[in-house]
Amino acid sequence: MAAGVPSAAPVAGIAMGLITDGENTAVLSDILGEEDHLGDMDFKVAGTSEGITAFQMDIKIKNVSPEIMRNALEQAREGRMHILGKMAEAIEKPQDELSEYAPRILAFKVDPDEIGLLIGSGGKTVKAISEKHGVEVNFDDDGTVTIYSKDKAASDAAKASFMQLLEEPEIGATYQGVVKRITDFGAFIEFLPGREGLCHISKMAPHRIEKVEDVLSFGQEIEVKIIEIDKMGRVNLSLIYEGSDNQPPRSHGGGSGSGGRDHGGRDRDRRSGGGGGGRHDRGRKPRS
Repeated sequence: MAAGVPSAAPVAGIAMGLITDGENTAVLSDILGEEDHLGDMDFKVAGTSEGITAFQMDIKIKNVSPEIMRNALEQAREGRMHILGKMAEAIEKPQDELSEYAPRILAFKVDPDEIGLLIGSGGKTVKAISEKHGVEVNFDDDGTVTIYSKDKAASDAAKASFMQLLEEPEIGATYQGVVKRITDFGAFIEFLPGREGLCHISKMAPHRIEKVEDVLSFGQEIEVKIIEIDKMGRVNLSLIYEGSDNQPPRSHGGGSGSGGRDHGGRDRDRRSGGGGGGRHDRGRKPRS
């Protein structure tokens, strides 16, 4: 009950014993192992204040008279009521909510068409979430997702991971991301399962930095904020630091999918020149 497990009424039990020499008998309450071993009866009775819910008996003699049974049942009732009274002094009814440490079965529904996204290719996604949070997951054709876990924290975290897969990124939203790739102009950060965005080097600190590696490293977990989603759905991110805002970088030459933005000449040199010449040379006739 302290764990918040629902029950119709508290239940207590007691074990009754018997010692007899054929003429004299003694019914024992709450027998110990020695009394069970040396005695003639082991009679277990469990129930609520309203009556018996279960009983079990072993005997070592040929029979037990109705009188002995009546005495044993009455003593068991008195003992059970005494135990229930002591239990009520500690706790009278189950807690309103399950303990955070109680095992959980958590179920929720999604669009049946989205089940495949939650499972992933070859079960990769659901397997990763199950292993990360230590849960078991079952999917039904009607869109019901059932999570089995050892505690509330694990089931809630697993559900949150699944819901993130269905979440649509929004400008201004913050996420706990993981650095997946580092380039000279920024870093690609996974902010939702399977969703990456570009954090330009200009959005990593309130001051100019020379290298992305001065701030981030591969695999690092970092809090990020969405500052722009372009027409192609590419996401631009900013690290969370004092003075950061929701404004996109100064240049809009590309989104998270290209990495071709111009910032202080850092990327411009990478696009021009080379074996094919600059873009302004295209279509010109050679001089004679």
